Amino acid sequence: MTLRSREVEMRARRLGAATSRDFEVLDANSAFYRAFTERDLGAMDALWSSDSPVACVHPGWDALRGREEVMQSWQAILGGPGSPVVGCSHAFAQAIGDVAIVICREHVTGGELVATNVFVRERGGWKMVHHQASPLAADDEELPEEPLN
Repeated sequence: MTLRSREVEMRARRLGAATSRDFEVLDANSAFYRAFTERDLGAMDALWSSDSPVACVHPGWDALRGREEVMQSWQAILGGPGSPVVGCSHAFAQAIGDVAIVICREHVTGGELVATNVFVRERGGWKMVHHQASPLAADDEELPEEPLN
């Protein structure tokens, strides 16, 4: 293992990733929240899989299935005047073959949500196939302070 590989591996572990592949998934997850925060529909579109079936459950919404329905929801959310400001923290990734799951906290005006984001390996990168965010119940668990992504 090279020095660079060890550095990447150590950084990945500090960020909640067990392997460099998990770290790649956390990068894709960060890109998702960056696109959300910047209201960048093009970047959001590029993050979602175009080869695999996709689904999304926004807080308070029914399940959306299919890329067209999911991307229409993002267009409405990101293009709307009330688009929420969102931050992500406490992200944990686990890749299992060509599928990866990220569990994290979302910080929005008025509270916190817990989110699950699922990615698949597609065309050399990680693409989102599922996003679900739900209100977080009472803050029973004390988590260490972490900067928002």
